[in-house]
Amino acid sequence: MRLLFIGDIVGRPGRDWVNERIEYLREQNRLDFVVANAENAAAGAGITGKIVNRLLESGVDGITLGDHVWDQRGFSTEIESLKNVCRPANLPPKCPGKDHLIIEREGFRLGVFSVIGRQFMPPRECPFRLADEMISKLVGRVDAIVAEIHCEATSEKVAFGRYLDGRVAAVVGTHTHIPTADACLLPKGTAYITDLGMSGPYESVLGREIDPVLQKFLDGMPRRFGVAEDNVCTSGALIEIESGRAIAIQRFTDCKKLIEENEEELT
Repeated sequence: MRLLFIGDIVGRPGRDWVNERIEYLREQNRLDFVVANAENAAAGAGITGKIVNRLLESGVDGITLGDHVWDQRGFSTEIESLKNVCRPANLPPKCPGKDHLIIEREGFRLGVFSVIGRQFMPPRECPFRLADEMISKLVGRVDAIVAEIHCEATSEKVAFGRYLDGRVAAVVGTHTHIPTADACLLPKGTAYITDLGMSGPYESVLGREIDPVLQKFLDGMPRRFGVAEDNVCTSGALIEIESGRAIAIQRFTDCKKLIEENEEELT
């Protein structure tokens, strides 16, 4: 089974590129499943039901969210009616929405859940304890489990990966929007990467326009950080799973600028 897990989709540039390319990427990479974190897909913060449905129609199988889950007005009432989208599992139990996904294709059942970290983040339930609960909930109902940890601290992500090694097929990190170079198979057979990076405009500061972010660092004054536009790339990881365990993981990038430059050279 081949899975592409896509990092944080940022704004219209990120989601348009994913929507445009996903069917091609599925075919070229013989993908069985595509899962995407899309918590920044609406103007860089949050998501809407319309965006969820468009991503699913384009060929994304499952959508995870993060700390910006409720940033768009009305999404808390939409999420219950949306299929194949889950909010972080360690939000308060009374929060609306699913705390995990089970996606099936050709008889293979993939379980997916996400947790938010606690280091440098607003207070949440312990992601390690919630991961134990989610694994207990999914074992016996799925053929493989993929866990996402959405947090700031690399140490927390690495520790989470080690904690779940051998108990899930893969642990992927999101939130920092910078792809890391540490994709690997952990000793007990779990694929791991600290951060998938973002799917959005890389001519930016984490997907936002450069100048207002830079000026705020210089003078501390509040500014509106608009979503940037240029050098859009889809970033993530390709993971191969066999008998519930990972057998390979590699970083994945699909850059609009490089594709357009190659097309110009061919013409």
